[in-house]
Amino acid sequence: MNYRVHPTATIEQNVAIGNGSSVWDHVHIRFNARLGDECIVGGKTYIAYDVVIGHRCKINSAVYICTGVTIEDGVMIAAGTIFTNDRYPRATTPDLSALLPSEPDDLTEKTLVKCGVTIGAGCLIGSDLTIGRWAMIGMGSVVTRDVPDFHLCVGSPARSIGAVCRCGNVVEMFSDEMPPVTTLICSRCQRQYTRNDRQITEAIS
Repeated sequence: MNYRVHPTATIEQNVAIGNGSSVWDHVHIRFNARLGDECIVGGKTYIAYDVVIGHRCKINSAVYICTGVTIEDGVMIAAGTIFTNDRYPRATTPDLSALLPSEPDDLTEKTLVKCGVTIGAGCLIGSDLTIGRWAMIGMGSVVTRDVPDFHLCVGSPARSIGAVCRCGNVVEMFSDEMPPVTTLICSRCQRQYTRNDRQITEAIS
């Protein structure tokens, strides 16, 4: 076994945990979930069944990741973040006579978190969303729509306020006066990007 699991963690059947990963205290990983290599899962985090998590991800304490969520490589999810997968949930049938099942159905929506994303502490992530490559979501934000690549988003509901580099440095704050097309250079690592309106692409080296 080339990974570490705290003795208080609950790991159900058919869970795959990659080499070098660490699962800390009171984590619950449901059946058929997949965790990549060199990941860290902080204490009291819940990962639902069939969730797929890539390599070298950092998932801090008390994170809730529901069925339907896919997380690509190199993602950081800070403490207390909650994912959702149902826009209009109910506990019972309309006549209150029966509890509805918790298994996925036609109303269960999926969310994709692409590589390199950072999600700050205490965020709420809606369903049927894509969070683009290397985007950064500020703490406490409520994400209700797709987030483009390299965008910095904050607020409730979250809105894009700037562009961030792969290294995490802010390369530009958006404004009404900014030129429609420009080259952005990171002051920290010197990576270059092109902004066309608010679409950010990496410069080809």
